[in-house]
Amino acid sequence: MKSSPHDPTPRLSIGQLAQRSGIATSALRFYETEGLITASRSSGGHRQYPRHVLRRVAFIRAAQVVGLTLPQIKAALATLPDGRTPTKADWTRLSAGWAPLLDARIAALQELRGKLTGCIGCGCLSLKACALYNPDDKVSDQGAGARLLRIEPGA
Repeated sequence: MKSSPHDPTPRLSIGQLAQRSGIATSALRFYETEGLITASRSSGGHRQYPRHVLRRVAFIRAAQVVGLTLPQIKAALATLPDGRTPTKADWTRLSAGWAPLLDARIAALQELRGKLTGCIGCGCLSLKACALYNPDDKVSDQGAGARLLRIEPGA
């Protein structure tokens, strides 16, 4: 999509978009590669973004704060007609579907808080018995060595 000299739509360079959105240029390039945002090219090949991409980037960041992955965000944006920028009504509709995700995260954090309180009293930090690091010694099934600490709902 090339920018026309007769196109009155104000355009932002990638640096301007990064400065105004607070997002690194590398992240903006990644968002473009992933199909979350689009840019036209100047005659010199430089990226040029329509101003409405600022709102789209804000939507992406807000959805990430909620805990959505980029594929989930891309799927949400794909529900918008003609790939347009999300409106307040779009946000309301889409965010209503994310409530169960937030509820699950809240439940997992509350469970973590309960386990942490128990650990404060115990203080053992045993890799075999610790309910926080290794509930029911489940990690032993994965073999010897260090494993990532992942707190999942119901873990």
